[in-house]
Amino acid sequence: MIERIYILESVDPVIFYGVNNVNMQLIKTLFPKLRIVARGNVMKVIGDEDESELFLKKIREVEKYCEEFNSLSEDVILDIIKGKAPVITKQENLIIHGMNGKPIVARTENQQRLVKAFEENDLVFATGPAGTGKTFVAIALAVKALKNKEIRKIILSRPAVEAGEKLGFLPGEMKDKLDPYLQPLYDALQDMIPAAKLKEYMENNVIQIAPLAFMRGRTLNDAVIILDEAQNTTTHQIKMFLTRLGMNAKMIITGDVTQIDLPPTATSGLVQAMQILKGVKGIGKVEFEKKDIVRHKLVQRIVEAYDKFDSKQNRRGDSRTAPREQEKIKNNINNSQDAR
Repeated sequence: MIERIYILESVDPVIFYGVNNVNMQLIKTLFPKLRIVARGNVMKVIGDEDESELFLKKIREVEKYCEEFNSLSEDVILDIIKGKAPVITKQENLIIHGMNGKPIVARTENQQRLVKAFEENDLVFATGPAGTGKTFVAIALAVKALKNKEIRKIILSRPAVEAGEKLGFLPGEMKDKLDPYLQPLYDALQDMIPAAKLKEYMENNVIQIAPLAFMRGRTLNDAVIILDEAQNTTTHQIKMFLTRLGMNAKMIITGDVTQIDLPPTATSGLVQAMQILKGVKGIGKVEFEKKDIVRHKLVQRIVEAYDKFDSKQNRRGDSRTAPREQEKIKNNINNSQDAR
């Protein structure tokens, strides 16, 4: 009789053990000669040496499946332990499996182009309207690289710029002040990585979410680095960020040049960078369009309506609402109030 220890390193124990430990109970049933005790991510097995070795071998295979598909069923456990290949439905344009095994795929032609550009280049610019999946696909590619052990960390950044609002001083510590700006990145990660594993990654700095201002002076090796909302960077900020790229690292820059929240006198670093770096070897560029919008169907209509409005204003020689139009709107509001 010997005692062996197995540690679940790459999966969430909650998913692995199943609801009410149903998966663990099945595993115990399939190895009746062994005494198996599971606590957290540690499994202790006591019994015959040969039987224990077989158990550890099969558990590694089960863990590998669970890590790849982010889910685990009784049928899969039975197949693996009995030496059969689990039935897997191949998904076209699959990037990774998200929470509960949900496949995350490149849904549009330009999303597929982004996947290909990421494979072929170390730096990729992905620009286009809101709702086209630029950031989501970029983070999925980063998570895939981390799971495949191609990199050691993911670094996500955003400029801390309000969307036309003045929030003033936010309460709390530094993290509390920055979290509102970075919440979209958290949302995407939570769709792809189990909560316990995500917390572990962030505590160990495997996944780092930081504002752009904290990037100066760093050299980012063995990482996928993503800069989101890059249209709100200044010329100096984006130059500083681009030069952080280290060895065995890849960078994705996303942004929407129609939603710049910088002061009118400031130049968008994203727009300028794409002009300066045009044609540079090793840099890819993917331009998303209105047809790539994968959010609510109204989002595409809203984007189209604003494009028409902007085109109309440009023909008048002003990219913003003309002063006469502003005065007209103001008078209509005042007249409406007087009528009441």
